[in-house]
Amino acid sequence: MIKGRKKLSGTTFLLIITITLFFAMYIAGMIIFKEQGFAKPQMFLNLFISNAGLIVIASGMTIVMITGGIDISVGSVTALVCMLSAYEMEKKGVSAAVTVILALALGIVFGVVQGFLVAYLDIQPFIVSLAGLFFARGMTAVISTEMISIKNKTFLAWANYKIYMPFGTRNRRGIYQPAYIYPTVIIALLVVLIVFIILKFTKFGRKLYAIGGSEQSALMMGLNVKRTKFAAYVLDGFLAGLGGFLFCLNSCAGFVEQAKGLEMDAISSAVIGGTLLSGGVGNPIGTLFGVLIKGTISSLITTQGTLSSWWVRIALSALLCLFIVLQSIIAIQKKKKA
Repeated sequence: MIKGRKKLSGTTFLLIITITLFFAMYIAGMIIFKEQGFAKPQMFLNLFISNAGLIVIASGMTIVMITGGIDISVGSVTALVCMLSAYEMEKKGVSAAVTVILALALGIVFGVVQGFLVAYLDIQPFIVSLAGLFFARGMTAVISTEMISIKNKTFLAWANYKIYMPFGTRNRRGIYQPAYIYPTVIIALLVVLIVFIILKFTKFGRKLYAIGGSEQSALMMGLNVKRTKFAAYVLDGFLAGLGGFLFCLNSCAGFVEQAKGLEMDAISSAVIGGTLLSGGVGNPIGTLFGVLIKGTISSLITTQGTLSSWWVRIALSALLCLFIVLQSIIAIQKKKKA
């Protein structure tokens, strides 16, 4: 019984709060904005469509945060991926398939460089990823300072391909409209599932938790801390490249100011989802719901119509503070029990 309580007070408790908060917010929106169509199935699916790239990027962020690290370069990497993809397809005539490979390779390169600096040279993750943030954003401007719209037929076919659901609603004229999602949603959910399996059921996942819990203890257990942390950042970089391309499929353009603040969205989603800033605790399922909470707040404010979009940031900051306080309380309780 004591073990069960400890587990609930640590990871499961935060996850329950996150999931409960999401459904409470969404059900409230369905009741308040029913006339504006908030209760329609498509509105719910739009949360996944709009945030598919962020879900993937936040999953990568969860991995490095579990080790006690952080990566604030992912927003700039996303902008660079979008700009590079747009430039290669529109200016150089590169195929969409090759562009996917370039996007993933770009993310891996950032992961390798940053992972090496953090793991093997023992430089603070914040400083390393801050340098990555500036470099990626600067390279985005070097490629082009103008917005490049993507008109590649294959790319647009991918971006506009709809997967229809076996349910939907009727509009005011009585015409049945099936709900739909895009392939980006399927990819994002698969990534969450794969990351969950890696963290929960593999030796690599257990090593990540061990390092985040206590790096010194992990070394005494004989774990290769440097190699594991390096692999975590490489995986994070790969997911940043993939998430950046999914983001590009949603925007169909590349420009310098794109995805500004996305790294903060990823970090806040992970924290709201129960990932501890100090490391050792985290779950991609919680991160997924953290992203959905962010999307729900944005949808509620957009549907309301009179509030500024900055209220999304204000609400997120309030939630972030709440969950950081909860994490601190849980950490203090653990120390007392220890």
